[in-house]
Amino acid sequence: MTERLTGGAPLGLPMEVTAPGLPARVRIHEVGPRDGLQNEKMVVPVEVKADFIRRLADAGLSTVEATSFVRPEWVPQLADAEQLMPMLEDVDARLPVLVPNQRGLSRALALGVREIAVFASATESFAKANLNRTVDESLAMFAPVVTDAKEAGARVRGYVSMCFGDPWEGPVPVAQVVRVCRALVDMGCDELSLGDTIGVATPGHVLELLSLLGESGVGADRLAVHFHDTYGQALANTLAALQHGVTVVDASAGGLGGCPYAKSATGNLATEDLVWMLHGLGIETGVDLGRLTATSVWMAAHLGRPSPSRTVRALAGTTSQQEQ
Repeated sequence: MTERLTGGAPLGLPMEVTAPGLPARVRIHEVGPRDGLQNEKMVVPVEVKADFIRRLADAGLSTVEATSFVRPEWVPQLADAEQLMPMLEDVDARLPVLVPNQRGLSRALALGVREIAVFASATESFAKANLNRTVDESLAMFAPVVTDAKEAGARVRGYVSMCFGDPWEGPVPVAQVVRVCRALVDMGCDELSLGDTIGVATPGHVLELLSLLGESGVGADRLAVHFHDTYGQALANTLAALQHGVTVVDASAGGLGGCPYAKSATGNLATEDLVWMLHGLGIETGVDLGRLTATSVWMAAHLGRPSPSRTVRALAGTTSQQEQ
């Protein structure tokens, strides 16, 4: 291991101690504006959403998932996608969006979007709850969406939910997840995000899934991980994925979000908690943790509650004490 003190004040920055077998850089796929805000009871004004995304990009996040082109009655919190995207033309970041079907894709492409995501399920119960289709029926629905998106020159990400556990079915067989992942790759997805939707994964389970995916021809270079922190395992699971070669990690500023169809799920892995760990390991992210924390404190004020992120609370508390 190599140890190095970071520059700057002793508070607010972790000490860097590198560890072998980890990537030099990780790209954080920020999902707060979409996955986070879609679960809020209140509808955040579109101007606030645009400002949120702009602040996240200014903090150094190079990928910020902006919204979802779903029917307004499905997710009213994201019904303003057509208003939002033109407000972001000056944002210096990749701004992917979620699309549920070909109609959603057409709406996104008409606004110049060139990075989209589809949302599949590894289990029948969740596919039925989320899409009112079987797993195979949902894959058949996504196939022309992916084809049309690729023909339009768009990059396509495939989300796979319930990769580790399902609230109705329990533990999910790894082979079942691999089958869905392989189908999404075969239809043309450039990247897959493996979702621990209800937060039940543990590091050994993560490594087993990544290993079997590799044996099926889906390597770590095609994968991202998306962990929830229901049982406090999100960072441990992320570290296991990094040790396996994954270099893209989904996270949500301030720990916003959960899943409206998985009632036991708590929020996503907080981006600040992730950045603190990565910077402590000497892994580059391009993110300014101070600016990111300030952004989450600002958004928490708009939502009327404190951020659940431990790092946000620690750093915000430190800032308050230093200002007194």
